[in-house]
Amino acid sequence: MACEDRFDWFCETVSSDVMPVKLSTRHAADFRASITDLDLGVVRLSAVACSPVLSRRTSAHVRRGDPEHMQLALVTQGAVRISQRGNESVVAGGLVLTDTSRPSEGACTGGQIETIVLQIPRPALALRPDRVDRLLAQGLAADMGPGAILADFLKALLEHGPRCRPEELRGMGSVALDLATAFLALQLGDLGQAPAEARAQETLQRIYRFIENNLGDPGLNPQLIADRHSMSLRGLHALFGDQPLSVAARIRRSRLERAHADLARGELSGQPVQVIAARWGFSSATAFGRAFREAYGITPTEHRALSLFASQHAERRNPPRHARHRTPLRPGARRHIDLAQSRSGASVTAASYGP
Repeated sequence: MACEDRFDWFCETVSSDVMPVKLSTRHAADFRASITDLDLGVVRLSAVACSPVLSRRTSAHVRRGDPEHMQLALVTQGAVRISQRGNESVVAGGLVLTDTSRPSEGACTGGQIETIVLQIPRPALALRPDRVDRLLAQGLAADMGPGAILADFLKALLEHGPRCRPEELRGMGSVALDLATAFLALQLGDLGQAPAEARAQETLQRIYRFIENNLGDPGLNPQLIADRHSMSLRGLHALFGDQPLSVAARIRRSRLERAHADLARGELSGQPVQVIAARWGFSSATAFGRAFREAYGITPTEHRALSLFASQHAERRNPPRHARHRTPLRPGARRHIDLAQSRSGASVTAASYGP
């Protein structure tokens, strides 16, 4: 694709696949962009990366086409100035909510911009519209608390979603909707406004994050988790009642996964197995060995030896990248990926243009 055509492609893609909008840029001659879309059933997740642009959605654009979505965007790179319904904010590294049924304006205030956008059909958001309107175009923190939990979940979903089956994606879409609903309700100062499912998902994701951050503590157990989250032990077990793993099993599996990964790392081959086990909260080498074998069918020592052998074998078969002959892309070459149906059957689309 010629350089001057890339921006036209981007404008057409956004207007046809997302919503009608007027876009402009000073970088048409060297414009770069990529759009990825993940179908999660009740909601959709999109990732957009592009050179600096200005966007303007007028009442005429709304009349021409309105998906009737609330768009919750996470700005992962750069900064964007957004205005809607009399509110205006500059958002960098945070979240911002907009309504496709209202006029809006946006502008990148720096260089390349990257965002992850959760598109929520308005009827699916179980919050009073008049209250949600207060949050439009307001910068919302994503570096701590519920905002960080939601942001981490959206990033993980974007990274791992293409390898999920359609039914798994639909399940993750429901979780994403619940987390977003709980997050927005908290911004309004009333978590009670959110459905019970949304409140439970927010609490569950907060506990998952607590577990992952404290796996090295040998004292991490269900009672400690319940105490730290101001709930009874019975309440904690009830929260995990419909999850694939109990809270104790979740802790054990996460510890084993971390130890399994570390044992396969060549740079850690000089560390004793018991040191790695202790790093991830196993106070007994015997108990660690037994749990590892039950989970993976081999001992930690056997896993380490096999991993190191496989790594050395791969290095012999595949020399370092800088040692291979590489043919550079010609300037202005088109790169297009269409994964409308991935190998796992997940509905994913992606496209990118750039030099």
